[in-house]
Amino acid sequence: MILNCIAVDDEPLALGLVCSFIEQTPFLQLAGKFSSGIKALDFIHDEQVDLIFLDIQMPDLTGIQMARLLEKQPGNPGPRVIFTTAFNNYAIEGYKVDALDYLLKPFDYEEFLKAANKARTYAEMLKPVSAISGTEQEDYIFLKVEYQLIRVAVKDIIYIEGLKDYVKVYLENTDKPILTLTSLKALEQKLSSKTFMRVHRSYIVALDKVHSVNKNSLNIAELTVTIGDAYKEAFNAYLSKWI
Repeated sequence: MILNCIAVDDEPLALGLVCSFIEQTPFLQLAGKFSSGIKALDFIHDEQVDLIFLDIQMPDLTGIQMARLLEKQPGNPGPRVIFTTAFNNYAIEGYKVDALDYLLKPFDYEEFLKAANKARTYAEMLKPVSAISGTEQEDYIFLKVEYQLIRVAVKDIIYIEGLKDYVKVYLENTDKPILTLTSLKALEQKLSSKTFMRVHRSYIVALDKVHSVNKNSLNIAELTVTIGDAYKEAFNAYLSKWI
């Protein structure tokens, strides 16, 4: 798998170093280099970019601001970001914008390659997930937990709870849920509609693990979930097949 990359840094020496590292890495292809985040965004709009090596402190648009502006469409996670910065106080901000990694300047090729390998692993893991349709489903999904990807067996998922910026995935035989920085909508697109259903703005449930249904709610594990008005029609249609 070859990843199309761009490098964005307003410092010429730093930009040149990242570009040279990209060019000597067999699975990376340098598609462009930019000293401005605004110009980089224009390029991304017109070209396929898989990975961005992105400086944080830039005059016209910071790397954090640029990462927030990157559009992620349904079924397409958009380009991933590896931040490159001389300052070590941006790790939390980088995590919030779903960065794959965080390289602290000055870094050498070994550190660069480790981050690039993480991007390649992510892309390889994501590929089968993005091919899931409403009638087919992979046995596993991958969830980003801090700066690593965790493989989760779909059959073990009981229900998923959406929070403001995070999602909790509750699993069988595990007391503590997995907390991942994503959205319910993103997970809903990865899971088969034959086995999972969104029944509330904050909940997706595994249909085969629902153990009872009341007029306006369902019970799953130790939880009672109110069925939201926007989801009642679809849920009742599912129930009608068994009544």
